[in-house]
Amino acid sequence: MSDDLHDFFNADESWDDGAEPAAMPPAPPHSRREMRRQRAMRKRRNLIICIIVVIALALISVGGVFAYRAARNWRRTNMAHESLVEDYPGPGDTDVAFTVKQGEGIMEVGANLVQQQIVKSADTFATYVSSNDKTLYPGTYALKTHMKASQAADILSDQGNAKGFAEVRQGERVSTVIERICADNDIDKTRFEAIVNNRDEASKILPAEANGNFEGWLEPGTYTVGDVATAPERLLKEMVDARIRKLDEMGVPQGAERERMLIIASIVEAEVNSSDYYSKVSRVIYNRLDKDMTLGMDSTVAYGASINGMQLTNDQLQDTSNPYNTRVNRGLPPTPISNPGDDAIEAAMHPADGNWLYFVTTDLKTGETKFADTDEQFQQLVQEYRRNNPDAN
Repeated sequence: MSDDLHDFFNADESWDDGAEPAAMPPAPPHSRREMRRQRAMRKRRNLIICIIVVIALALISVGGVFAYRAARNWRRTNMAHESLVEDYPGPGDTDVAFTVKQGEGIMEVGANLVQQQIVKSADTFATYVSSNDKTLYPGTYALKTHMKASQAADILSDQGNAKGFAEVRQGERVSTVIERICADNDIDKTRFEAIVNNRDEASKILPAEANGNFEGWLEPGTYTVGDVATAPERLLKEMVDARIRKLDEMGVPQGAERERMLIIASIVEAEVNSSDYYSKVSRVIYNRLDKDMTLGMDSTVAYGASINGMQLTNDQLQDTSNPYNTRVNRGLPPTPISNPGDDAIEAAMHPADGNWLYFVTTDLKTGETKFADTDEQFQQLVQEYRRNNPDAN
């Protein structure tokens, strides 16, 4: 019956009103097999579309990366080219002192050069330094205004041109430190001595327990001299402040005990040339103090005589007027005899366990040092010293 109706409507032209036929949905499949086939085709078509989209996106991404890199390289090249154009012709005009501080980077140095009108562009300066693998060294340099960036970089990367350093080496006396600073930086030594030898001036910088004496209170390290006009007072304050911070960090007791630790540490460092022996020498000092013995340290006698230990004479070793002569005077000397380093200070605070009362460096070439509990053992070590060092007798 349904087929007859279908044929009837298809054949009846009276339904045609002359308008365009409306779009009709596709006829449904005549079987389930056909429906499955169409679904499968749609899935394949959708999969193909997804694959095409993924490939297209990947190509776009890769192309974007290459485009970005190309643009970045072009920009760098263009900036380098532009920066190289920004340069003074050189060789320069007015003499000027320029300081590179510890820890400053290339661009920071370049900016400071521009500020002092030494170079025209920080970028030009940085480009030259980087492309030529140069290292900038701290210090004060003699430059000129309106220099070529390459000329300034060449000077700042030669450590031999650097001045403006103040160095404190562990185990050195204050007098030695000052002499080197003044010689390296053309500073009049009397300007330091006016502070170091004046207790009122010294007390403005030193803690009370130092009793106006700088010995032992300069922290080993490197400092920037900067303005020579203000260098003596400023440098001494920086060195002392650095020493106080370090002693606090190490847990060294404050007050009079702190000065005592520095005295013992300075003797320890002056007596032997290896930190391997520091804690044992420290124990010898404590043991002799406990027994009310003289310390008998040649290093303290030499300090009081303002000479080194190899210059000592028998008369100087017996000089009772020397307050640092621990061969004749009991107890510790009045002040430290040098600026000791961390290892010696640790040894002063934490001496080794032992009953030693003597020590002898039995071999001056190797620095080998041996320790003794009794006078007899000590005399044996003295004989060993004489056998090993015939030229020193």
